[in-house]
Amino acid sequence: MQRLSMEQHERKTTRKMQSANHYIRKYPFSLLCLALIWILSLIPFFPETPLDDVVLIDKWTHLLMYGGTTTVIWLEYLRCHNHVNWSRLLWVAVAGMILLGGAIELIQKYCTTTRSGEWLDFAADTMGVLLGAGIGLLFYACWYKKKHQAD
Repeated sequence: MQRLSMEQHERKTTRKMQSANHYIRKYPFSLLCLALIWILSLIPFFPETPLDDVVLIDKWTHLLMYGGTTTVIWLEYLRCHNHVNWSRLLWVAVAGMILLGGAIELIQKYCTTTRSGEWLDFAADTMGVLLGAGIGLLFYACWYKKKHQAD
């Protein structure tokens, strides 16, 4: 009985590793962008730059990070799939990214001493996600549909 349990555990572990490899192969740039968001959002300090004088530079940065990452997720998804699963794409690339923005703001507020969570940052994250989703939809309409209609 013990041996069977060990074999089942090994098979389960193997499936998890295969699943992780699957996502790393299909979505490398999305995962890189997500890692950068986590790192940049949680590092304890941020060096001064010449752009610090730009009005609302922090909000623009949030908009670009989340918009760029959402766009990359859409592009990699469309590149890797012949058929679009809209519910999965919207849950991961839109709702998931908005939830990520909210979670990071809460973590910054309650779990760090050097960062602060702000509602305006979350609003900028959300606007970036919606902008990225719009770009993804345009890419779908202009490239993906035409490519798959020709097939």
